Amino acid sequence: MRSKLVLVLALVMGLVTTFLFFQYMNQVNAEKTMNSHLVEVVVAKEKILKNELINAQKLEMVMVPEKALHANTIKNQADAVGKLANADIEQGEAILSHRLGTEISEEIYVSRKVREGYRAVSVGANFNQSVSNLIEPEDEVDVVFSLKKTEGNETKVQSTIILEKARVLAVGRKIVLPEDTQEPYAEYSSVTVELKPADALKLVNSAEQGSIHFMLHKRPVITEKKSAGDSDQD
Repeated sequence: MRSKLVLVLALVMGLVTTFLFFQYMNQVNAEKTMNSHLVEVVVAKEKILKNELINAQKLEMVMVPEKALHANTIKNQADAVGKLANADIEQGEAILSHRLGTEISEEIYVSRKVREGYRAVSVGANFNQSVSNLIEPEDEVDVVFSLKKTEGNETKVQSTIILEKARVLAVGRKIVLPEDTQEPYAEYSSVTVELKPADALKLVNSAEQGSIHFMLHKRPVITEKKSAGDSDQD
């Protein structure tokens, strides 16, 4: 009787051992299959905040199993550098294409254009004050403040430059360059510039006390290099 019990227990233990062995081998084979198809993807080297402009220092490449890969995972750093994060991206998290945006794709948001530490502020500007409505987004302007003073029967106007080379973010509601829109010219009655907070206060106070004029700087001219076959003469 005892020998039969031992035999039965041995058979049961053998079946259990065989089952566990096959389970283990299946798991090992599955892991080998996944690891045999690794691909390199882009992940966040450190935390990236929402609306942050992504640079190469924020990214790194890691190997992950292809089967565990999200369809929108970015595999080339160039596809992420220069883009804006639409949400917080944690350290080590894979970069997904649908969580990135571009400044071009978000042209309707002037807030995307404002640099860190600066503010956008608008002031009214008529046809003459805005250089005949010829100021365009991304131009640089000097701001002239004019104040009328009455001395006896004589009224004098005192003008001074209060800000230099302020970056224009928008004219009216137009925030894109003329070459990037089907309507290159638009009349407007306000100019939005990017300034440090203290300078923004100065501009607002000046606009309330007197009148504001903008002086337009020369936009740098981009010239293409001549090809080897070109000549200086026609």
